[in-house]
Amino acid sequence: MESEENRRALEESVRRDLAGTLTYADYLHLDELLGAQVPLSSPPQHDEMLFIVQHQTTELWLKLLVHELRSARDLVAADALGPALKRLARVKHVQHTLTEQWSVLATLTPSEYAQIRPFLATSSGFQSAQYREVEFLLGNKDPQMVEVFTHDPTARATLERLLHEPSLYDEFLAHLARLGHPVPREVLEGDRTRAHRSHPGVVEVFRAVYADPDAHWGVYETCEELVDLEDAFQQWRFRHLQVVQRTIGHRTGTGGSSGVDFLRRALDLTFFPELYEVRDRVGG
Repeated sequence: MESEENRRALEESVRRDLAGTLTYADYLHLDELLGAQVPLSSPPQHDEMLFIVQHQTTELWLKLLVHELRSARDLVAADALGPALKRLARVKHVQHTLTEQWSVLATLTPSEYAQIRPFLATSSGFQSAQYREVEFLLGNKDPQMVEVFTHDPTARATLERLLHEPSLYDEFLAHLARLGHPVPREVLEGDRTRAHRSHPGVVEVFRAVYADPDAHWGVYETCEELVDLEDAFQQWRFRHLQVVQRTIGHRTGTGGSSGVDFLRRALDLTFFPELYEVRDRVGG
């Protein structure tokens, strides 16, 4: 007999008849969302569901990152640093979640992955358009990456626009110039379709900011937020490398890359080089 003490009574005010109402499942389109996990392995492999859910979840978080980074960039362009920093705080929490997710995929052993790898064919995370959007928004731009999405006109058009638009860092440097900081003109008017390259004039601007944080608190705080963001991104990259290494070793990736070696080279990339170089100048 069920004990009344081990039962939570349903409150009278809780709606029971949901016919004709907007339900939780309706609002979230759960029929579509939960119907999108379609394993291809034959015979079915138990671990393919993990692989699909992991990557679909990542794409959902990337969608939010793009949403927040676009907003942060536009707010900086409008000289609204306070709301922009709120967006970046959320971005960092999403980055932390994405990094922690790798621990789930890391439960996939080499033997288990080998059972599903043939069914992935040439599909690869390298082909994630949203990941490229995030990189472009942060300033790591490469026109060659746009060509990867020739097969997808919508994704290509989005990346083409972002390639020519200012990045978050571009807008931050423009904001500094509007505040009166001597950001070099060649930096402000540089080629937006290429990854940002370090400029000694920008390092000097940041040296002055770090020399007197109280006088430049909003800029100083934003600098540190950007460093936090890049640090979190590098942690994600490194964790990705580790999981790939423990799962496939040094084998070629499904997308044709060299795998671990290709991922390791990404660790040398930086979005905001002057914010790291200025560390050598602080207090010196």
